Amino acid sequence: MRYSRIAGTGSYVPDRVVTNDELAKLMDTSDEWIRERSGIRERRFAAEDQSTADLALFAARNAMDAAGWEPGDLDFIVFATISPDYYFPGNGVLLQAALDTPQIGALDVRNQCTGFVYALAAADGFVRMGLYNKVLVVGAEIQSAGLDLTTKGRDTAVLFGDGAGAVCLEAVEDETGGRILDHHLHSDGNHADDLAILAPSSRCRPFVTSKMIEEGKTSPQMNGREVYRHAVLRFPQVIKAILEANGYSADDVDMVVPHQANLRIIEAVRKRLGLPEEKVYTNVQRFGNTTAASIPLALDEAVRAERIRRGDLVCLAAFGSGFTWGASLVRF
Repeated sequence: MRYSRIAGTGSYVPDRVVTNDELAKLMDTSDEWIRERSGIRERRFAAEDQSTADLALFAARNAMDAAGWEPGDLDFIVFATISPDYYFPGNGVLLQAALDTPQIGALDVRNQCTGFVYALAAADGFVRMGLYNKVLVVGAEIQSAGLDLTTKGRDTAVLFGDGAGAVCLEAVEDETGGRILDHHLHSDGNHADDLAILAPSSRCRPFVTSKMIEEGKTSPQMNGREVYRHAVLRFPQVIKAILEANGYSADDVDMVVPHQANLRIIEAVRKRLGLPEEKVYTNVQRFGNTTAASIPLALDEAVRAERIRRGDLVCLAAFGSGFTWGASLVRF
C-alpha cells in the first residue's frame, strides 16, 4: 500500500499590517465592532506589486526547505485559490514557472474556504494511486484587491486578509508512521448565493461591466446569518464523522486546525466538540480570513511553534462558500 505524508510545511504573509483602527478611517466601523463580531484584530494586505502567485512562491519555497526538496524533485502542483492572477490560465502553471521546475503538471482548485482540504485530498489521491511521488499543495490568496473598503462593503471587508501556505506531500509505504489517513468532502449548492462574488460571470453579457462594479457585484456578498448557522453545524459534524470512521473520538485528537473564518464560529465548534482551547489552533485574530490559505498558514505556524509534533493526530477542517465543507485526518 502507498500513502502520503506531510514532509514539510511553509507559509508567507505580506509585510503590511492593517489594523481595525486603520479600517475605521475608511468606513463606519470600530475596533470594538470588528472584534465583537469576528475576533479579528488585524490582517495583512499585499503590496501593489505582489500577486497571489508571488505569495505562493515564498510559501512553497519555505515548505520545500522544510522537506529538504529541490524544485527538480517535484512531480506535480495543486494550487487552491479564489484570487488568481488571471481569469485564466490558473495559478498552478505560474508557480511551476516561478519555481523553475521541470514541465510537470499543475492543477488549480477553486473551492473557496474549503479549497485547501479539497486540494490536499486530490494530491493524496494522486500519490496513493502511484501517479506521483512528490506533490506540492498550496493555498494562497490576495483578497484585499477585491474588497469594497467603504461602509457599503463593511460586513465582508473587515474579515479578509492576504497570505499563503503550502505543504509537501511525499509517498510512503509504512502505514505505522506519519501519513494522511482520510478525507471527507461535502457540498450543498442550494446555498451558493449566500456567500459569493457574483461577477465577472458567464451569466452576464459581457462578463463584467462598470455597472456591476458600481453595484458591488465584484466584491464578496454574504448572508452572515446563514453562513454562521450552517458553519457551526457542518464543522463539528464532519470532524466527528471523519474521526468515527477511523476509530477515533475527539479525545484522541492532538490538534484541530480549522479554517480561520471567524473566532466566534471556531469557539462555537470547539465547545460543541468538547475540546480544550489548547487543542484548537487559531490565528484569525492576526490574519483574518485568508480563505484557501488559512489552513496551511495556521498549520505551518503550529508546526513551527511545536504545537504540532511528529506522531500527533491532526484534523484539518473547513466550511465555506458553495456551501462546501470537509475534513482531512492526518497522522503528522
